[in-house]
Parts: sequence; structure tokens; C-alpha cells
Amino acid sequence: MAYAVRMYLPLVQVPPGGTWNFTGSPALTLASLWLENPPAGEEESLQQLVLRYLAAFGPATIKDMQTWSGLSRLREVVNTCRPLLRTFRDEQGNELFDLPDAPLPEESAPVPPRFIPEFDNLLLAYADRKRIIADEYRSAVFLTVGRVRATFLIGGFVAGTWKVEQEQKTTKLIIEPFKPLPTSIRNELTEEGERLLSWMSDDTKVFEVQVIEG
Repeated sequence: MAYAVRMYLPLVQVPPGGTWNFTGSPALTLASLWLENPPAGEEESLQQLVLRYLAAFGPATIKDMQTWSGLSRLREVVNTCRPLLRTFRDEQGNELFDLPDAPLPEESAPVPPRFIPEFDNLLLAYADRKRIIADEYRSAVFLTVGRVRATFLIGGFVAGTWKVEQEQKTTKLIIEPFKPLPTSIRNELTEEGERLLSWMSDDTKVFEVQVIEG
């Protein structure tokens, strides 16, 4: 019964909230009792879901939205939102949707290296994941039991994985590219990795970035 309540009722975790991990015992209450504005109805909620998805991941297809949300039959919802959206066509002729004021960078815009955490929505947000990761690398990232490894992007595409190890007073970032990187890209990735370690480890004074190329 507890699992059914937590999965199907709109709940809010209230203070003092315990912990966010799986072993904690958080205090929960109905969202309608806690929030100043009660949750929207189903139709309005689905419209908000579509708009918020596009704010993060547009341009995208209806199939992308359904893959990310786990919901089906979103075409009718998207159609009700059409006056609020702009549309495009990709190379295969698929219709893409986006918010009217969403930025569209030029193709020549620089794309710096970026580190992406485990289970990041960027890797899970599209039906066609080739727009973010090549098929040949998927088995190295999407593991068994639904695990998704932490990755890094080069030019906007997944180019390898990373992890952090703590050794006494040293925090080490281990980077594993799928293939050897040019020196300039490797240097940019190392600099970004040092910024990541600095942000993650306030109490650590010794950082180390290690690139392991097979």
C-alpha cells in the first residue's frame, strides 16, 4: 500500500525531511494540503509537462517526449499546445517542437567539454539517442539493471566516461575516453575536470586528473 501511495498520489516531502536516499524515512504529505496553489488538473498538468520538457530538451519530437516521460498518446496534448510552440523538420522529415523564445545556437558555435553525471536526463530524453551518443558506445554507458554511467561530452556528443575516487587527502578524477583525444581537446577536458573537482570537493586541497586511454 505504501508503494502505491508514493507512486500515484501527488506528495510533498516536508521538514524535518530525513534523507533523500533510499534508506531514509522522509515525512510526506499530500501536495494539495501543503502547497498554496493546488496541483493542476490532468490536462493542464500534461500541458505543463510538455512545455517544461521542451524548455530543457527542445527541439524534440512527440516520440522523444513519450520516451522521456514514459507516457503514451501525447500527440493530442502537444496539439493543444501548438499555438504556444514553433515547429521544425529534421533531416528525416520528423516534426520537431520547441518553445518560441528558446535559443538556437549557430552550427559553428563553440561547444566546450562538459561532464555529465550518472542517470542524467540528457542521455535519457530522446527516442533517438544517436543525437547525443553513437550506437557503438551505448553498451559502455547503459549498463545492466538500469544503470547509466557518468559521461563527458566533446562537441556535444558522449566521448567517454568518468568517475571520482577519494584517496586519503587526494581527490582523483579518472577520465576514460572511448578513443584517443587530440592534445588540445585533452587539455580543455583536463581544465574542465579541475573545475569539476574544485566544485565537488571543498575540503580537498589536492586534486588529480587522470586520463586513461586504451
